[in-house]
Amino acid sequence: MERLHIAFFGATNSGKSTLVNAICGQEVSLVSAVPGTTTDPVRKLAELPGLGPCVLIDTAGLDDTGVLGPERERRTRAVLDETDVAVLVFGPQASQTSSKVGRQVQNGGVFAPDVPDFGTLVAQAGIPSVTYTRGDNVEGLLKRIAAVAPHEEERFLTGSLVKPGDTVVLVMPQDSEAPKGRLILPQVQVIRELLDRGCVPHCCTPASLPAAMASLAALPDLVITDSQVFKAVNDAIPANCPLTSFSVLLAGAKGDLKVFVEGARAIDSLKPGSRILIAEACTHVPDTEDIGRVKIPALLRKRIAGTALTSSPTGLTSSPTSLTDGNAAGDGKNGEVLYVDVAAGNDFPEDLSAYSLIIHCGACVANARVVRSRIRKALLAGVPITNYGIALAHLTGILPRISRP
Repeated sequence: MERLHIAFFGATNSGKSTLVNAICGQEVSLVSAVPGTTTDPVRKLAELPGLGPCVLIDTAGLDDTGVLGPERERRTRAVLDETDVAVLVFGPQASQTSSKVGRQVQNGGVFAPDVPDFGTLVAQAGIPSVTYTRGDNVEGLLKRIAAVAPHEEERFLTGSLVKPGDTVVLVMPQDSEAPKGRLILPQVQVIRELLDRGCVPHCCTPASLPAAMASLAALPDLVITDSQVFKAVNDAIPANCPLTSFSVLLAGAKGDLKVFVEGARAIDSLKPGSRILIAEACTHVPDTEDIGRVKIPALLRKRIAGTALTSSPTGLTSSPTSLTDGNAAGDGKNGEVLYVDVAAGNDFPEDLSAYSLIIHCGACVANARVVRSRIRKALLAGVPITNYGIALAHLTGILPRISRP
């Protein structure tokens, strides 16, 4: 079940942090009479009556006129991309006759411009909102949030790919990128879903896949693999055995499979000097086997180098080993460089015009609103976007045979 993301917006000292603390029943955010106490968005996981699992997001005051005010405002605006319900918080003396959240601020005898009209921004983004004036009843606020919260019909990650009684083989590499002693979130979610749907899951690694297949009385109804071993798994199972990946399942549940498949075709148009964006929804320390920062760029470099060597009318002689990251030497004009930028966590670029392609992670830790917001931004910028699983299926030539939820 995806957590409902509830964000709190308002002027400095309007009571946002106090309200979040009151809802959680603990000190989540630092509270002070000093304006600008909250500097970055603060997130807290909570289980709320009538709402279930939620993420509460406390934000900086929108009328901060300090040196860091514009940066704090930018980070607050970025929260809109993950917000399911907005709470517009007003101090006890503030007027709610306007949709503005905040007030004009006098600084050195000169009135600063109005703070952002966040009520309008929230409405334009299609985000349902409620208002709260400091001192109002918290229980009443939670009921108002529940009344406007989106209630999408719960979607199965596996969609229509399985039915009760189906045998499903899950192939899960345990390499250096796999967390020690536990499974990654999408693997856990899919296993639990299969159990809930009355399926019979069989778990294995790529090395033990032949043994797992041999142990079954008949072909499995579906094989779900980690995308990075798509080709190896495809080669190890019969062609008539349905195959998909955890990343493809996430693409169907949180993103737009049609857009991602179309975006993957842009891989064929990449050339030396192209710039791509690897977009990660989480923040992690990459390893030598990192799928987004190492494996996918390596496959792209190999593809681009091969194209340049065989079809370039200019007699280009670049090789896979000469294609390096975007921070390497070279300007890309002579075919030496494939530029690869990485945006992790909330650091999704505002200007996407430099990119030939965006490749997004599965977004297992992000909500659907984040992924769909980024898809919308890419489409508006005219930049193709795909995700890890779809890109890897295309790069290995097996996308047409991949089962999609």
